[in-house]
Amino acid sequence: MRQRPIELLPKAHLHLHFTGSMRHGTLVELAQERGVHLPHALVEEWPPRLRATDERGWFRFQRLYDIARSVLQRPEDVYRLVREAAEDEVAAGAQWLEIQVDPSGYATRFDGLTSTLELVLDCVRAAERDTGLGIGVVVAANRTRHPLDAKTLARLAAKYVDHGVVGFGLSNDERRGRAREFEGAFRIARRAGLLSVPHGGELGGPRSVRECLDELEANRVGHGVRAIEDPYLVERIATQEVTLEVCPSSNASLGVVRDVAEVPLRRLFDRGAPIALGSDDPLLFGPRLAEQYHIARESFGFTDSELAELARMSVRGSAMPESRRKRMLGDIDSWLADPIE
Repeated sequence: MRQRPIELLPKAHLHLHFTGSMRHGTLVELAQERGVHLPHALVEEWPPRLRATDERGWFRFQRLYDIARSVLQRPEDVYRLVREAAEDEVAAGAQWLEIQVDPSGYATRFDGLTSTLELVLDCVRAAERDTGLGIGVVVAANRTRHPLDAKTLARLAAKYVDHGVVGFGLSNDERRGRAREFEGAFRIARRAGLLSVPHGGELGGPRSVRECLDELEANRVGHGVRAIEDPYLVERIATQEVTLEVCPSSNASLGVVRDVAEVPLRRLFDRGAPIALGSDDPLLFGPRLAEQYHIARESFGFTDSELAELARMSVRGSAMPESRRKRMLGDIDSWLADPIE
């Protein structure tokens, strides 16, 4: 049976981490140029075998991530990362990207938090000009750091709300920091008009998702797949139209599920939960955005009409300007209306 090409389906990508967006070839090349030794898992065994459901596994995942971050030592490295990420998104059919960054991870290298965020925003503007992709930046706090650090980042994000920052997130191991501890930071961000987009319901269960809704007033939840364990919570997500940023390849790679076919994508979709497919950290997991749509088609039987609805959900859940939103929704309708040759 002939099917419409997924790479031509207009879509928004709402769950992509900054360092994790790097191409593997770029990682290897920059490591050689900057004198960074890469472990076997990031070279010969790429993508690495990961399982982060226990503390040791998460530590290994975080260590590989930190090593990858260390190759970005000069402004031109950051420009390259963002430009290549934008090119990869366009190739996948994305017309809008929200890329998530914690400036704290680069602050010592690029003269502080403010300079780091301004560098990222400059890179984003250049990538938009070069590729035509619309890009928003999500500033993310780290659950494993003090909530006061998160407030500092929230104030920083609020200052750049009219300069490309569109949301405020909360990442890292949700077992080591309850969402409620970061309510103050998210209150600052919301008052500035930023979307609330914390991670939850990946390594933690439904309680983690509920806290994101109750304490952080989440507009979207990063991952959120374990909400499926509580039918009432899924109904609430559907009713409140809270978008879940579901990343199938990531969930399988980190051991959240044993196999990608066990990701509750179909069950969440059928129960009305808004879903935006994401690739999370393709540098460590391999597949990028288009592959997540292929997984929906091949592993869960999504029809072209349902894939189009997933794309619409990604657009509706985004922070893109209204004019772009209307245009993209029309482009999605056109993709679905085109006859299959």
